[in-house]
Amino acid sequence: MTPSRILFLTAGAMAAFAGNSLLCRMALKETGIDAASFTAIRLVSGALVLWAVARSTRSTRGAQAGKGNWLSALALFSYAACFSFAYVSLPTGTGALLLFGAVQALMIGYGIWSGERLRPLQITGLALAFGGLAGLLLPGVSAPPLAGSVLMLLAGMSWGIYSLRGKGAGDPTRVTAGNFLRAAPLAVGLGLVMLLSRGASLDAAGFWLAVASGALTSGIGYAVWYSALPALKATSAASVQLSVPVLAAIGGIAFLGEPLTMRLALASSAILGGIALVVLQQRALPELVPDGQKAAH
Repeated sequence: MTPSRILFLTAGAMAAFAGNSLLCRMALKETGIDAASFTAIRLVSGALVLWAVARSTRSTRGAQAGKGNWLSALALFSYAACFSFAYVSLPTGTGALLLFGAVQALMIGYGIWSGERLRPLQITGLALAFGGLAGLLLPGVSAPPLAGSVLMLLAGMSWGIYSLRGKGAGDPTRVTAGNFLRAAPLAVGLGLVMLLSRGASLDAAGFWLAVASGALTSGIGYAVWYSALPALKATSAASVQLSVPVLAAIGGIAFLGEPLTMRLALASSAILGGIALVVLQQRALPELVPDGQKAAH
C-alpha cells in the first residue's frame, strides 16, 4: 500500500469516527428522532453494510475468520445506547472527548492490571489526563450536564470492554459485522420499549442521519480503518486517534454553532496531551475502534 493511500484511508477513517458524534448530536438536537430510535437505526444500518462487506471478502479471509459473539454484542449495544442518550444533552466536542478519554483510560488501566509497568513520563501523562477530565467535569457554569457526562463515560467503558474482548477474535471486519448483527435486535427492542412508553419519535431527517451514522461513519468507517490498520505502526494507530475529539469539536462548531469554551480547550489539551504521553511510549495499544485487534499484525 502506498503512503498516499495509507494517509487517505486513515484520514477518512478518523473523519468517519468524528462524524459519528456529529451526526448523532445533529439528529438529536435538530430533528425529531429520539435516542432509542437513533440507536436502533444506526445499528441495523451498520449491520447491513458490514454484513455486505464481510461477505464480499469471505473468499479471501478463510472460514475461521471469526463471527462475533453475544457478550461482545451486548457491550457494543451498551456503547451505542449510552452514546445516543448522552448526546441528547452533551455538545459534540465534549461528548467525543469524554468518550475518547474513557476508552483510553480503560485500555491503559487494563494494561497496568495485566502487569505493564509505566515509565515516569507515562505516569505524568496519566495524571495530566485525569486532571483534565476532573477539570472538565467540575461544577460550574460551563460544566457539561452530569447525566449526559456519566452516560458518555459508560459508553466509553463499554467500547473499551468491547475492544478488549475482540482482541485476537479473528478478522476484524467479520467479527464486527457479527457483533453488529447480534446487537441490532437488542437496539430494536430498546426502540420498541420507548414506543410502548410513548417516548419514541421519528422524522425523515432524523431517520436519514441515523442511517448515515450506521452505514457510512460506522460501517464504511470501520471497514476503511481496518484496511489501513495493517500498514500502521502500533504507536501511529493509537496516536492518530487523538485527532477524533478535535475533529468532532470542529464539526460541532462549524455545523451546529456550538461554542468553544475555555474549559473545553484546557481540558482537551490536558486529556489529549496526557494520553499522547502514555501511548507514544508504548509498543502497542488496542485501537479506539470496537474490535481490539492489535495495531501491529
